Amino acid sequence: MILSCGEALIDMLPRRSTEGEACFAPYAGGAVFNTAIALGRLGAPSAFFSGVSTDMLGEILAETLQASQVDIRFLARSDRPTTVAFVKLVNGQATYAFYDEATAGRMLSPDQLPDLPAEIGTLFFGGISLVNDPAASTYEALQAREAPGRVTMIDPNIRPGFIAGQEAPYRARIERMIARADIVKLSDEDLHWLMGPGDITALARRIIASGPKLVFITEGAAGARAVTATQDRFVAATAVTVADTVGAGDTFNAGALAALSGAGALTKTALAALPDATLDAALSLGTRAAAITVSRAGANPPWAHEL
Repeated sequence: MILSCGEALIDMLPRRSTEGEACFAPYAGGAVFNTAIALGRLGAPSAFFSGVSTDMLGEILAETLQASQVDIRFLARSDRPTTVAFVKLVNGQATYAFYDEATAGRMLSPDQLPDLPAEIGTLFFGGISLVNDPAASTYEALQAREAPGRVTMIDPNIRPGFIAGQEAPYRARIERMIARADIVKLSDEDLHWLMGPGDITALARRIIASGPKLVFITEGAAGARAVTATQDRFVAATAVTVADTVGAGDTFNAGALAALSGAGALTKTALAALPDATLDAALSLGTRAAAITVSRAGANPPWAHEL
């Protein structure tokens, strides 16, 4: 089972009312939440860990998880409010305004960390949950605790506007978590933000030198790449009409993980020697699933039958 660990929030997406007025509509979301949802819909054994409110919006989050076959037994419930993010779309590209002070997600603390059963073989981390304490340090502590014995993956999904004023500690945390991880996923923009200018494969190999066995790089409309110490595999993106890009990278993560899980490759031993065909299958499922997500409004990952 894959346990996704990170933020769950309500995205307020721009819409038009029946009278033509500008308005916002609430959708369950959050980068790591979206990955858990996509994993469940793709048929992979999926569970989710986060601080989730018992308020009305928190109930929407829990119900949405269950509707997509995600195990919610590890949720840390509290009566703190739910994080809300207002989304602005320009030519399909999303920017966000987060309202996160004193929320159930942000105030997640180490004493709320779950004891994990043996069936949890892989943990996925990422998103804005790795920016602000105490939640960020709590997730890092969970990864540090579990990384020696279980596969871990991280996608920091960097939002430069959200980390303003705390870039140095954020970079340090991400570098530590990347070094512990078995799998890293970055967009090409994230890669250059972390590593500076340079060739994508060469920069990915610098990340591999710090500890991970596999790095996925998504390159927008071009496609996605999988890099190991000796391999550089690329799959072109599926051409679609883009509604918006909300949830695209999150869905790619789920597709790649689901493919690796289905191939029996989510073990430390297997990840150290992946065949080209396994990497290609992970890239293919990730890009095809993401293509469906971007073809419709909001983070609405596909079910397996849609592929």
